[in-house]
Amino acid sequence: MSKPKPSSMESLLPRMRWCSEPDPEELSSFTDLVKRKKKVALPDRSSLILDVTCRTEPPLCLRAGRWCQGGHPVLGGTWPLSIPPQAMDQGLFGDLSVQFVTLLSPCVEQYPNLTTKLTRIQLLVFGPSNVPVSSPSGFFQTLPAALDCQELGLERLSRSSSKGLQHSGATVYTVETENRDDSEQESSLSPVEQSLLLFFFLQHCDPFSSQLADVLASEVLIERHLDDILSNNRQAVTAALQTELSNTMKAQNNKKTNQKKLLSAADVIVSSTISIISCSTNLDFRTTCLNHMKVCNTRDLSASLRETLWRVTSWKFVPRSRCYTPQKEQHPECEEQTRREM
Repeated sequence: MSKPKPSSMESLLPRMRWCSEPDPEELSSFTDLVKRKKKVALPDRSSLILDVTCRTEPPLCLRAGRWCQGGHPVLGGTWPLSIPPQAMDQGLFGDLSVQFVTLLSPCVEQYPNLTTKLTRIQLLVFGPSNVPVSSPSGFFQTLPAALDCQELGLERLSRSSSKGLQHSGATVYTVETENRDDSEQESSLSPVEQSLLLFFFLQHCDPFSSQLADVLASEVLIERHLDDILSNNRQAVTAALQTELSNTMKAQNNKKTNQKKLLSAADVIVSSTISIISCSTNLDFRTTCLNHMKVCNTRDLSASLRETLWRVTSWKFVPRSRCYTPQKEQHPECEEQTRREM
C-alpha cells in the first residue's frame, strides 16, 4: 500500500495539541495530597527524603482545622559495627556502622496538654544504598527481652504482625504500658495512640572497593549476614536502641509530668467552683449553673465540670508553623461545642 498523503493523514487522525508544562506549585500541591515527605541530612551522606504520611484521623473537632499531617524525623546517633568472621571470609571488609532516625506520629506538638499513648514500635532497616532490606528475624525476635522496659516506662514489648501497615517490611512490636495515669482515669477522652518508627540506616565504606560491582557485592553480603552482624554487635546495638527509645520516652514522660500538674490545678478549680455554687444562697444563680451544665445536682455538676475543663485544656492549641498547614474553617459542631464549654 502506498503511504498516505499528509492531507489524508490529518483527516484520519484527530487534531492533537501539546499541553503546557505543569505549574510546579500546583503540581506540588497535588502530590502533597497523596504523601508528605521530609528531608533528613545524614552525616557524610546526601539528604534522605522520608515519607512521613500519617494515616491517623484527627478528632472530629480538628478534621478541618489545625492538625499536623505528618511527623518530624529526629536524627539519632551513629554507632560503629564490627564485621563478623563469617562475613569477612566471604569478602566483606571495611567500616560498617548504623545511623538511627526516629519518627513519632501522629505529631501532637501543637497540643502539649493532649493525652497520648505509645502503642506500637516499628523497626525498618535500610542498606547502604538506602534501599529497604528484609529485617533479621533472629536478632529482632529476642530484642524485647534484652531491652530495659522498666527504664522506658513500658510494661512489655511483644512481637506482632506488620500486615496492613504502611511499611510492610518493618518489624513491629506492640507496646503495653503501665497502669493508666490519673489524667486518663479522670477523663473519658481516649488518648491519642502514637506509633514510633525507628529507621536503621546501615553505612559501609571500603576504600579498596571502588568499582560498582564491588559495592553491589558488599551490599549483598551485608544483607545476607545482617542477622550475624547484629548478633555479633548485640550489646552495642541493644544499648543504642535503649538510648534512642529513652530519648523518645523522656519527652513523653516529661509531658505526662506537666499533665499531672495541670490536673492538680484543674482539681483546685473544680473544687473551688463547686464550693462557690454549693455555698451560694442565691437560688437563681445555683439553678442557672446547673442548667448551663445540663445536670440535676452538684454531684453531677462536679463530674461534668471536670470533664469539660479537661477537654478544653487538652485541646489548647499552641501555634507551630512547621507542624500544619491552615485549612478550612473549624467544624460547626466543634464551634458550638466550644461555645458551650466556654
